[in-house]
Amino acid sequence: MTDAPENTIRPDAAGLDAAAAMLRAGQLVAFPTETVYGLGADARNDHAVARIFAAKGRPSFNPLIAHVPDMAFAKTLCVFDAAASKLASTYWPGALTLVLPMRDDAGISRLVTAGLGTLAIRVPDHEVAHGLLARFAGPIAAPSANPSGRISPTTAAHVRGGLGPKVDAVIDGGPCGVGVESTIVSCVGTPTLLRAGGIPTEALEACLGQPLAAPAAQDAPIAPGQLASHYAPRGSVRLNVTTPESDETLLGFGPVEAALNLSPTGDLTEAAAHLFAYLHQLDRKGVRRIAVSPIPEHGLGRAINDRLRRAAAPR
Repeated sequence: MTDAPENTIRPDAAGLDAAAAMLRAGQLVAFPTETVYGLGADARNDHAVARIFAAKGRPSFNPLIAHVPDMAFAKTLCVFDAAASKLASTYWPGALTLVLPMRDDAGISRLVTAGLGTLAIRVPDHEVAHGLLARFAGPIAAPSANPSGRISPTTAAHVRGGLGPKVDAVIDGGPCGVGVESTIVSCVGTPTLLRAGGIPTEALEACLGQPLAAPAAQDAPIAPGQLASHYAPRGSVRLNVTTPESDETLLGFGPVEAALNLSPTGDLTEAAAHLFAYLHQLDRKGVRRIAVSPIPEHGLGRAINDRLRRAAAPR
């Protein structure tokens, strides 16, 4: 990293100590998780959290996820019922966010919750994120580290390209392994799927021994990733394409000829890991019309299709 930009932090002990000190001072630090890079701030500091919304251009009615070091810490902030405890004990640390009733003394900024009485919370499964959380010893609010509505970042370079000087520092921990955001499940009442993500819905339902409910219609988001238009590249996106038009660039899946192929072998895990990185590549090439091959609607395919449908939505 000898040629890294000035605001890049190495993911070593000294770097993580410096990043934790920056968070305590109310600064914004982008850091890697197993899903995507997050734009972190002290979740208890109103001013710092407000800087997240300003840097991203994010609407204030859209809640944030609080990242914590372990389940014991999460229980100091939220109330867990039997379903939440089972999911957390099975999938934390990991790509699962739970929306839970927040304790009255949690001390979380109301900007994080968008004024709701619930908190979206998770324990990330990434060595760098865990090291930062352990040193900070508090909750870190961290949406994806990109301008609101645009492609999520899976490398430090994506963060710098999207946010530039709006972020005070970026911990460069290399590319993210999962590549799509966490699955979000509300455990306020009947367990409900709010966003497909890095843990397949089928696995969560098998863990609970029951299907996850579909969310009711809401006037405003009750968790991140619920806006109709999101994760969007600059070019238009057309889905389920088997024969691209002459002016379209194909983002392929499976055994097809394509400019970029998410997984030539049809591996959904590989496709999820490549999704945002390939959309960033198409952006850099100035592609104006993107066609996407059909992707199966099961396992991680649900999360991939969710992101693509939002990328293709009217803006």
